[in-house]
Amino acid sequence: MSSAKPTASAGAKFSSVKPNRPHPLFAIALAVAFLGAPTAWAATAKPAQLSPADKADIARIEENLNGIRTLQSRFLQVASNGSVAEGDLYIARPGRMRIQYDPPTPILIVADGTYLIYHDKELEQVTHVGLDSSPAGILLREKISLTAGDLTVTRLERGANVFRVTVVRTKDSNEGSLTLVFGDNPLALRKWTVVDPQGVSTEVSLQNPQHGAPLKPELFRFTAPAKPSTGR
Repeated sequence: MSSAKPTASAGAKFSSVKPNRPHPLFAIALAVAFLGAPTAWAATAKPAQLSPADKADIARIEENLNGIRTLQSRFLQVASNGSVAEGDLYIARPGRMRIQYDPPTPILIVADGTYLIYHDKELEQVTHVGLDSSPAGILLREKISLTAGDLTVTRLERGANVFRVTVVRTKDSNEGSLTLVFGDNPLALRKWTVVDPQGVSTEVSLQNPQHGAPLKPELFRFTAPAKPSTGR
């Protein structure tokens, strides 16, 4: 089994994956890891022109996200490269998350408050990524601000009882984007979409999300599988 050393590269980015494997973001695209190398050149994000009403709606969205202490939900993940996966999502803010895919997808993702841990059971690989270097880290922060200095809102769209807000990293919009989709009346996170630097989009839809229920601490602990013993 191989285990990558923990990294927290600020230059890491949304990455595409093989068609038979789900995008590691959850999103969350639950969207979950920036596992690529730094971009050769950085493009500063161009912010959306926000009206006072837009700013008020973004403030509502931030308040709603910050009000989430725990979340448990089934999810459906669909990528533009053809991969489809389902599973269970658990979030305990700040800092903790578990994305457990249904078989035959051999992936488990755990955020333990410090690292985002990506376990590929089939390949027997464990990769650690600094939580602040993953898109998941945006939703797991102690205080979520979509207009913080390191994030830029590039688009806010309204539909019939729906909001879509797209954010990128301010210093390098080439890393990809994260779009959060909210239902309105009441305001609630419904899905999100990650677009990676290669243009592959991954949409994660929450199914029957439950808020506020206590979650077992062991959901957010990861113990590397023991290596098989080799007898002579």
